[in-house]
Amino acid sequence: MASLQEQFLKAGLVDTKKVKQANQEKAKQKKVERRTGVQSVDEVHLAVLEAKRKDAERARELNAQRNAAATQKAIVAQIAQMVQANRQSKGNGNIAYNFTHDNKVKRLYVSAEVQSHLVAGHLVIVCQGGNTELVPKVIADKIAERDPSLVVRVNKPSIETDADDPYAAFQIPDDLMW
Repeated sequence: MASLQEQFLKAGLVDTKKVKQANQEKAKQKKVERRTGVQSVDEVHLAVLEAKRKDAERARELNAQRNAAATQKAIVAQIAQMVQANRQSKGNGNIAYNFTHDNKVKRLYVSAEVQSHLVAGHLVIVCQGGNTELVPKVIADKIAERDPSLVVRVNKPSIETDADDPYAAFQIPDDLMW
């Protein structure tokens, strides 16, 4: 295949005088580069490198977005699987257990046994989608690590302390003998 120069000559776009002049300028430039040891700046080459860099950066950003979406989807699937595998029965109870979710008071009808487990903190209410489920506290802690907004209610067992007790700040040693 003929060079671009020869194709332009055949087409009549340039004449031999302009071709010679371009070749002489190119040779002079190379001679100066060899003497000084300084490379001349090729703007076209720099523009191509900059475009490649921008494309690579954009591709990295898109990959990061895709990875974040995939990670979020995996977390949602893990939570759904944990709730499905560990949900507890609400019982056939008629005791209304009230709780707040999204600044609204909601009611859940449970049996007396389930109510006692909820009050003691052994069971936790989890809302996923529109469903309200009861799961053990251990599972609720794992769900809260992934998405704390799904865990609605965690009752912590409280130790009864008297506010008027003057010795409340003092610990009783384990080895105390009476």
